[in-house]
Amino acid sequence: MDALQSNRRSFLKLMGSAAVIGSLTPDTLLAAAKKATTLTILHTNDVHSRLDPFPMDGSRNAGKGGVARRATLVQQIRKEQKNVLLFDAGDIFQGTPYFNLYKGEPEILAMNQLGYDAGTIGNHDFDGGIDNMKTQFGKATFPFLIANYDFRNTPMEGQTQPHRIFTADGVKVGVFGLGIQPDGLIPKNLYGEMKYLDPLEIASQTAGELKKDKKCDYVICLSHLGYKYNDAMVSDHVLAARTRHIDLIIGGHTHTFLDAPVAVNNLDSKPTLINQVGFAGIYLGRIDLSFEQGKGHAVTDGKAVSV
Repeated sequence: MDALQSNRRSFLKLMGSAAVIGSLTPDTLLAAAKKATTLTILHTNDVHSRLDPFPMDGSRNAGKGGVARRATLVQQIRKEQKNVLLFDAGDIFQGTPYFNLYKGEPEILAMNQLGYDAGTIGNHDFDGGIDNMKTQFGKATFPFLIANYDFRNTPMEGQTQPHRIFTADGVKVGVFGLGIQPDGLIPKNLYGEMKYLDPLEIASQTAGELKKDKKCDYVICLSHLGYKYNDAMVSDHVLAARTRHIDLIIGGHTHTFLDAPVAVNNLDSKPTLINQVGFAGIYLGRIDLSFEQGKGHAVTDGKAVSV
């Protein structure tokens, strides 16, 4: 926890610097607060069918999490904030008997009740097979965004979107998804003819389209690539450093606990934020943004909220 607290202190210090808030100094941000558009981003990752809190068995996560407590927290934040978006970075399925018995239906129905705005696909979301994925995802009231999985000639064809644009008080937020390389993680019979496309190429193309062509004020990637590796695998750190136009990466797969976002400079030496909040829904990620017309965006806070 000391490392996490240190990370949050570093993040809050960084938020006060011109490197992150661009042309907005702390003083001008305060002066503009009344006329700026605020937006709160909430997110989860790797919930793994954990609908109930962890049992009170004395373990480190005893009593934590649970979809009911998450719903209460999300509802509270929505009452306090005008503009809220809720996202998931994949691995919704697998990990408790709920999935073994019901193949993902209660997980999707719970996300519907919480009012998720979008999610992406993790490797364990294939665990029931691609036909089951179509069945369960078809019950969702929110879109699944995945830009680098080509589902043509599979049951999932036409069931996902590469990106979606959300608008809040005139602020345009472009969101797209990226999935991890399936080879070695997902048995071939579970994903069939799905084709995996290079995430760096797809991310560069998609983020550029959202920022330049679609004129989005903020671009978010829902990533199930993983936070950081010691080898050549593409991770969120690599994605941030080798692309342009991505403002925030909401990550998953590696179950990394960050109590605040980490900034990585992109190809233009501008910071891309990366955040991930562990697994099993025991934390809810929260990032508060402020937008002033003509002056870009400022990150006013970022943290992991215990559920």
